[in-house]
Amino acid sequence: MIVRLRQPRREVEMAGGRAAHAVLHDLGLSREGHLIIRNGTLVPSDTMLDDGDVIEIRPVISGG
Repeated sequence: MIVRLRQPRREVEMAGGRAAHAVLHDLGLSREGHLIIRNGTLVPSDTMLDDGDVIEIRPVISGG
């Protein structure tokens, strides 16, 4: 699968067949601080990701 990250902007290729939270862990990113978008749809961190997926990981931004 292709994983696109925003900060810094880069693409990483990873094997599928794993949960979204495992991808975050492998990249050293926190579950609470990032959104996982698969093929244009926001998914929960326990979603299984496949080899053909395109994943975008975006940092959570909050404000007041």
